[in-house]
Amino acid sequence: MFLKIHSYESRVIVYMEQLKGLTRRVEAMEKGGLSYTELDFELIKLEIKEMENIILQLKTSLNGSNVIVDTLYQEISNISVMVSQLEVYDNNNVLVIRREIAELQKRLEECQQNNSKPNLPSLPPAHYGTCDHGHIVNISKPYVVQQNLLGASYKSGGWGKDSLLGADQNTFWVAPLSTDIRTMNYIYRYASYNDLLLYKYTASANLIGSNYGQGAGMIMYNNTMYYNCHNSNNLCKSNMKTNVVERLALRDATYNNRFSYSSTPWQDIDLAADEEGLWVIYATEKEGGKIVIGKLVANTLEVKQTWSTSLYKPGVTNAFMVCGVLYATRIYRTKMEEIFYMYDTKTGKEENLSIPIEKMMDTMHSLSYNPNDHKLYMYSEGFLFTYDLTFLPNK
Repeated sequence: MFLKIHSYESRVIVYMEQLKGLTRRVEAMEKGGLSYTELDFELIKLEIKEMENIILQLKTSLNGSNVIVDTLYQEISNISVMVSQLEVYDNNNVLVIRREIAELQKRLEECQQNNSKPNLPSLPPAHYGTCDHGHIVNISKPYVVQQNLLGASYKSGGWGKDSLLGADQNTFWVAPLSTDIRTMNYIYRYASYNDLLLYKYTASANLIGSNYGQGAGMIMYNNTMYYNCHNSNNLCKSNMKTNVVERLALRDATYNNRFSYSSTPWQDIDLAADEEGLWVIYATEKEGGKIVIGKLVANTLEVKQTWSTSLYKPGVTNAFMVCGVLYATRIYRTKMEEIFYMYDTKTGKEENLSIPIEKMMDTMHSLSYNPNDHKLYMYSEGFLFTYDLTFLPNK
């Protein structure tokens, strides 16, 4: 086993040197800003490095040889060789590699989950779209999907798929905020995952004037984007087919950085969706900046019920809803956050948790949940990430 580990370490060193060489070649070819293909190569390098890290962690957790891990390691080696041989940028080759990397990433995550999960009971897979499970107990490592099409300077925003149960899950949306990390002007839609990788958006919504969005608290629900209207405590909803925008004031909600999340300004009003419908997470002066959870009527934007928590909103980095339960995050250490708090709207019960969330970037600008696939969608410093969730079984 020692010889095998030593061999792994030697090979990883070789791969890292190849990646360094590729980096130098890409930098030498840069003449005036990023182009589409240069960006793809940067993402490829990020993903290969991430997979190499996963393999390193896997090999240290195994007590003997593992055929699956050995095979995956060899496939990663082949990917590295393919990248090194691309002396010229070719869009088709880039797409082939991205597809192979996506498949490898999925298999690596499955392998890692089977070998390095915390000591938990055997957990059956939860049924998508139901709440036949307990609270969140584990979060996978981040999977980097893509950088937003506007580039690295558009650090804040949101992305994901339609969060209505049963909605089309083949299409994706990306809503980068402007460089002031405040204003949402455009919403881009992609007909498939491959189109997302290639920046081939099929439609875009241009929000004008008072219909601008504010902050990264947006969510797509039933082919409609819900968000905080610019410079107000109003809720807006924009129909993606008709581009018609409707709005309604969120009573007592503070706005314009009065009680935003700790690391992301302008997100005083945060929209969320789960198995039970549409929600809004905000704060009021009456509650002294503590988080208030509101259950929304999607068609009218009216709040039909609210719950007041004891959690001070500016002490939280982000929050999301799952099965009527609010989960809140905070910074744990460098490149790590944790879910540290939950509030169950059915029982009114609050509970402290400690579930780590690894980050590849420093700041988590938005975090949302999709009940159709049990994934978290994170927008972080211009990049798009996903996480898989594991739930405890019902008692």
